[in-house]
Amino acid sequence: MRRPGLYNRQHAKQAGAVKGMIGRLLIAVVVVICTISFLVLWTSNGGGPSGSRPELNLDKLWRSADSGGWRPSSAPRSNWPPPPRETNGYLRVRCNGGLNQQRTAICNAVLAARIMNATLVLPELDANSFWHDDSGFRGIYDVEHFIMSLRYDVKIVEKIPEIRKNGKTKKIKAVQLRPPRDAPISWYTTDALAKMKEHGAIYLTPFSHRLAEEIDNPEYQRLRCRVNYHALRFKTNIMKLSQSIVDKLRSQGHFMSIHLRFEMDMLAFAGCFDIFNPKEQDILKKYRKENFAPKKLVYEERRAIGKCPLTPEEVGLILRAMGFNNSTRIYLAAGELFGGERFMKPFRALFPHLENHSSVDPADELAENTQGLLGSAVDYMVCLLSDIFMPTYDGPSNFANNLLGHRLYYGFRTTIRPDRKALAPIFVDLEKGRTTGFEEAVRQAMLNTNLGGPHKRIPPDSFYTNSWPECFCLTSPKDPVHKCPPDNVLEILNSQLGEATDDLESVPQSNSTISVAER
Repeated sequence: MRRPGLYNRQHAKQAGAVKGMIGRLLIAVVVVICTISFLVLWTSNGGGPSGSRPELNLDKLWRSADSGGWRPSSAPRSNWPPPPRETNGYLRVRCNGGLNQQRTAICNAVLAARIMNATLVLPELDANSFWHDDSGFRGIYDVEHFIMSLRYDVKIVEKIPEIRKNGKTKKIKAVQLRPPRDAPISWYTTDALAKMKEHGAIYLTPFSHRLAEEIDNPEYQRLRCRVNYHALRFKTNIMKLSQSIVDKLRSQGHFMSIHLRFEMDMLAFAGCFDIFNPKEQDILKKYRKENFAPKKLVYEERRAIGKCPLTPEEVGLILRAMGFNNSTRIYLAAGELFGGERFMKPFRALFPHLENHSSVDPADELAENTQGLLGSAVDYMVCLLSDIFMPTYDGPSNFANNLLGHRLYYGFRTTIRPDRKALAPIFVDLEKGRTTGFEEAVRQAMLNTNLGGPHKRIPPDSFYTNSWPECFCLTSPKDPVHKCPPDNVLEILNSQLGEATDDLESVPQSNSTISVAER
């Protein structure tokens, strides 16, 4: 009998028995490979006669991961001249997608402006098409802080100014360009720059993933971190609202946040339809046809390689196997879950203390904008400040990927990042009634995941998911390339900027919680 409470899945027909010598040989090879893999895994984790089996230490998970002496630092470590007096023109960009896709686009826009010696016009957020929200940059971010924080890097204006020529006032019209996806730096220093010099301004749209992430220039990468983790600060009302929610959650002890990516767009993208009823499948297939390129997707194959988002119940079972009990407080960052309450019910039975921004703090401004930019911004801040963060589908999820990188930069805060490919056969066995060893198998799979400490960036992880080591440093490193910038880095940058501006001393210092010197 299948474990009660698990949702119905359509199982593929059982293949016939393997016949002949070739079949027996194949089975033998598979058994040998699995045995070797298990022994390697076992011994690498301290198993065997001479080692004790490792366990997940929950007390340790509630604390930040071991930093190994590394600390976040995105300040320049080599000569970094200030923006020139005379720039090559104005750069406008329209950032499309959700809040976090826009966030990476803003980082790329600042870097593009630096590369071209251009003046950046405050980025436009294409909110209406995705969120039906017209808050814009000024409605979400602290504009004055953004401009002030980046004064050593680029010039930023809110709009292209008018110019006077031959006694007449004239507007500069930006010529529209469509950058290639993941465009190299060379595209900006040739094609884009030539158009900018010709017309005085260019308008790049759409501007999502339009600059290569892997750039062999650590100073450029550190500029991205300065934008992402220092300059992009939400407005005061968002910060206060987020902190209020965190305070209420933490008043009763530790809490974890989970990004539950079990929403229509992601399920349609992944092609994971078979767990839903026929009517729901039709909705998902229609959405996929209208929004994604045609591709043959076989559910069993997708699930076997970990391409399906974890269901709410699977998330609950993973946490229980890791040792979390039903008193654990969980904050859910999620849009509208597809399939409704029947998918949440098993999760809620395992972990009844589930909250979201509306249940913790039903503020009027959130009630009016739960699914817009404001709701996403609050979710982002609460997840950033939570003791543990767990994304359930971090593949193409900009929200999860940005948070993984931000929590790493914020002090190696613990993340639980399930290996869906390793977990898939374990859950398939459970559905078939094979319950023996389930929790131990889950624990072993989770022991092989990184939980937030310094670790190498491995494709397909993006720079925004893991900016180590470019945006981190060591006080006494063996390799001088990782040495922290001097303590007087702010004085150095100020003196360089002072040579290019006459009134620097009249500019007030930023009131950021992380000072420029700590960048």
